[in-house]
Amino acid sequence: MQSGPRHPPRAGRNGFVAVILAMTTLPAIACRSDLPAAGSAPVAAAEPRAVVGGITESEVADHVAFLASDRLAGRATPSPGLEAAARYVAAEFAGAGLEPAPGRELLQWYALPGGGAANRAPNAVGVLRGADPDLRDTFVVFTAHMDHVGIGAPDASGDSIYNGADDDASGTAALIEIAEAFAAVPERPARSVAFVAVSGEELGLFGSRAFIEHGGIAVERMVADVNIDMIGRNSPDSVVAIGMAYSDLGARLARIVETRPELGLTVVDDPWPEERFFFRSDHYNFAAAGIPALFLFAGVHEDYHRPSDQAERIDAGKIARVAGAAFLLGLAVANDREPPGWTAAGRSAVRPPSR
Repeated sequence: MQSGPRHPPRAGRNGFVAVILAMTTLPAIACRSDLPAAGSAPVAAAEPRAVVGGITESEVADHVAFLASDRLAGRATPSPGLEAAARYVAAEFAGAGLEPAPGRELLQWYALPGGGAANRAPNAVGVLRGADPDLRDTFVVFTAHMDHVGIGAPDASGDSIYNGADDDASGTAALIEIAEAFAAVPERPARSVAFVAVSGEELGLFGSRAFIEHGGIAVERMVADVNIDMIGRNSPDSVVAIGMAYSDLGARLARIVETRPELGLTVVDDPWPEERFFFRSDHYNFAAAGIPALFLFAGVHEDYHRPSDQAERIDAGKIARVAGAAFLLGLAVANDREPPGWTAAGRSAVRPPSR
């Protein structure tokens, strides 16, 4: 998530990963020996029990362990580590049978400010086409940012790699699992669903803006965006829905969580309005374009934008349960003939264009 005013802190793929790393030239890095190697299991053992949609804690933990490994050097935009992350996500989308967006590839490259052939960054975009002939050309969009801030000032231990396990390997892992859950649904939903792992969030929401402008899906075809950023820490039994009062997506999510006790979650409205979190992650570009958006978030903590944001500190079970809730929300919206709408509060706060 983009930096901003802080509030007090609140309380099996080894071979596949080797192929992804081989596709991208990574710099030599002095790695801490006590951290998991790329693709290795997290420190804490995870149970392979599915939450919903086949989403499991162990799968989530594997994704976070790779994305937040020292080998990816903090996934700065642009960097070889970010490219490795993007190729990993695209390969997961391909493995689930997702299609590229119309007229595009699974990896979409966009120019960063400053120009030049080397000054570009990737988004990874996969699409599950809907089944209803009247609704399949409309899209529910899921987003998460796969970039972080790279290498910076070392901490007291000498660690200078800002791994970004929570920010936002947690959301990216959830995005992959949600995509795979949708791909496994026996009957495809009525609407199409797009899964967008963006980069450049930490620099100014560049990747999500590039997707909206040139991603192959017209803005008027997008009915909702569910953005997932920093969901792997803090209270294990709750998730904050930033923008809950701005559209009916918040109420839809609350109803789903209330009727699915196996999720073990409570949905909480934004307890930090002074932080203006709704305006600090990728969903905002969708909202500003008139698309109802909801931001699933768990709050910052003492490791936010520090080298200590490591994979072993992540609550993979919480990520799996939040991903399950998001999957059920997206599935409900994708099968509802009535698209989500803005509330009066949302129109006042966000001032979205009329849809």
